Amino acid sequence: MNDHRDAPAPEHRRPEGLSDTTVEALGALSKALETTERARGRLYDFHQLTGTADLELDRAVRLLREGGHPEWADRVEREIVGRNVIPGHWTFQIVESYNSTYYDPFKQVEAEIRGALAGGADHIYEAEMKERRRTPGHPDHTAS
Repeated sequence: MNDHRDAPAPEHRRPEGLSDTTVEALGALSKALETTERARGRLYDFHQLTGTADLELDRAVRLLREGGHPEWADRVEREIVGRNVIPGHWTFQIVESYNSTYYDPFKQVEAEIRGALAGGADHIYEAEMKERRRTPGHPDHTAS
């Protein structure tokens, strides 16, 4: 690590005795959790987009009726409006299941491992990479 007057904040410092391999492992675990965060965001996108489409169907049904096509309006209303996206589930239930079955346990395990191995320090791998890539004295390369 470079010795600069503005060293990384304590929450990003490597605890004494923590090996490079362990720091790399914690970095990989963190990256996996960040990827899971992105996947979870896609689920919320899916949830909101599907909900928006379902609500727009109300307009389509109304316009089909106004346009003289009540049989098609009835079919859309009967077969599509409010339909489960997978058997027995609306999108909010998929999000809830993902959170409780996968996301919440993942976050808990990651926090426990980080707590046990690194005293809770987060992003040690990235903080050390930042230190290695800083230009000493450059105002936009400060540690904090």
